[in-house]
Amino acid sequence: MSQTITVIKGDGVGPDIVNSALQILDKAGCDFSYDFAEAGQCSLQSQGAFLPDETMALIAKNKVTLKGPLTFPDKQTQHEVNVLLNRRFEFYAKLRAVMSFKSTKARYDDIDIIAIRDCEMKSIEQLVTFAYELARQEGRKTVTAVHTNDMEKLNQSEFIDITKQVANLYPDIESNEIQISHCCMQLVLNPNQFDVLVGVGQEGEIISDLCSGLVGGLGMVPGASVGKDNVIFEAVHGSAPSLAGKNLANPTSVILASIQMLEYLNMGEKARQIRKALQETIESGENTTRDLGGQQGTSDFTEAVIKRL
Repeated sequence: MSQTITVIKGDGVGPDIVNSALQILDKAGCDFSYDFAEAGQCSLQSQGAFLPDETMALIAKNKVTLKGPLTFPDKQTQHEVNVLLNRRFEFYAKLRAVMSFKSTKARYDDIDIIAIRDCEMKSIEQLVTFAYELARQEGRKTVTAVHTNDMEKLNQSEFIDITKQVANLYPDIESNEIQISHCCMQLVLNPNQFDVLVGVGQEGEIISDLCSGLVGGLGMVPGASVGKDNVIFEAVHGSAPSLAGKNLANPTSVILASIQMLEYLNMGEKARQIRKALQETIESGENTTRDLGGQQGTSDFTEAVIKRL
């Protein structure tokens, strides 16, 4: 029996890049069924809500969602939608697996860092435990807690205390802590010293975005919101409405999100096949999109990955 995935194509370039990921998943023989749902600006226009009840129901039903970028009129609306998702599905961690590809214009070509932050200050123990469990599962050697010197801010003292308690349960993993400003400097000077980074509040947001910048920006990084029973794998960049329907967008972020989804579903071999094809396509420099130094469109890039499968 095939796995059913909820798919939210989103706004702007979302349909183009999500369709790219779905074509690659199908070509790899993943045998998924898809329940398509709407959210964001397109949903507001068609259903009168940024996050309709029908979409929420499909997310809850299928447990696993692949999502493109969404358009919102302002940051407040985006925040409200994120809070609604976090609370409804009890998301406690946002994950970015940051990995560089050679032949890009990124500052580094050997980055492999997992950045984890909280969702609206949910259980800190749950967040930190997730970081250590993921580190063990991925064969990572270190977990570094990123904090601020202001221990009255955003429960920083509680965060560090709980991190130390959880760390005692994972003697096989080296545990470190670092102040946010020093972490930022070290990420620029010597990012390879880090393995798994975890932070709460603004510190978590800073490390997530900074790590993304090391490998070429948000278009090269997947994201995931992790809850007790539900996970949303998604593009973390904007919807770029000016590029909508023009076959110009780089689909790498959503393809990488789909690879994370496969790993979550214990489909590791399929994930490895797609990652290898994606890596070879990017590193060849052929059929790549303009942001990667090429001259091709979304469909050409997608076809190049599919051929390598």
